[in-house]
Amino acid sequence: MSRAQPEDAKIEERSPLIAIVGPTAVGKTTLSIHLALRLNGEIVSADSRQVYRYLDIGTAKATPEERAGIPHHMIDIVDPDEPYNVALYHNGAVTAIQQVLSKGKTPILVGGSGLYVKSLIGGLNLPSVPPDWAYRNTMEALAKKEGIEAVWQELHRVDPAAAESIGHHNLRRMIRALEVWHLTGKAFSIQTSVTEPSWDVITIGLTTERSELYSRIDERVDWMVENGIIDETKGLVDMGYSWDLPSMSSLGYRQMGEYLRGETSLDEVVQKIKHQTHRYARQQYTWFRTDDPKIGWFDASKEGIIDAVYNYILQRLN
Repeated sequence: MSRAQPEDAKIEERSPLIAIVGPTAVGKTTLSIHLALRLNGEIVSADSRQVYRYLDIGTAKATPEERAGIPHHMIDIVDPDEPYNVALYHNGAVTAIQQVLSKGKTPILVGGSGLYVKSLIGGLNLPSVPPDWAYRNTMEALAKKEGIEAVWQELHRVDPAAAESIGHHNLRRMIRALEVWHLTGKAFSIQTSVTEPSWDVITIGLTTERSELYSRIDERVDWMVENGIIDETKGLVDMGYSWDLPSMSSLGYRQMGEYLRGETSLDEVVQKIKHQTHRYARQQYTWFRTDDPKIGWFDASKEGIIDAVYNYILQRLN
């Protein structure tokens, strides 16, 4: 599987890239590690929260033991209070993939953040515009006062194409599209383009029965509580990171904040995290459809899943 070549040699334009997608807690990390060992690979994360340092337990990063001997890229690259967006991610991930290929190794893209994945394997190019925190706060206040539909209506007024594409439920993406329009005077949709990816992408989708997926999510949440997400969240606050940072609004940390501030009980918080993670998993399926012919789907609960995926990849490579 190694494509050994001189370090300064030009990488073939259509080198293979393995992508593993699917909902949270379905088993992407475990599969990626096994494939990296078999395919002489290195892992490139596509998770919008694992980019942050110090957010370890709540973002379900691969453990140090899991990462041992397998280089991981695009993890722990910014502090929790540093601005970050998909355009910055795209540039960093492309560089990481090219570095992996230059060593004659196989890049394995792993993650459930749909926009991050699509920016690479779907050739989705987004405008690189810095955040406007005051404007974001204004839009978030509008959503809190009048509901998320009010933000969607504002986006539809200035950029109907973006509103229809984003839909009525993703507040963060709505506000980002409005923010780009606010700062540039041009619609977000006309600054977005799609190009052919630079690699031959082999996309693996992991799925399972909804009840099984929810059970896995619940077990993960219980594991996070047992293994220190409360102390991890408190530690972040003690380091000076504010609750209103995007990083601190991540699933798990936002809810733990309610507990640490004495607003609710731990049992209520744990149930809320589980419920909201179930909802997030359902949203992830809108990014990666099970009827997409470009994705090879596998039931993560079946025995022999690792061998099945490995053989599928070998067939696609030959």
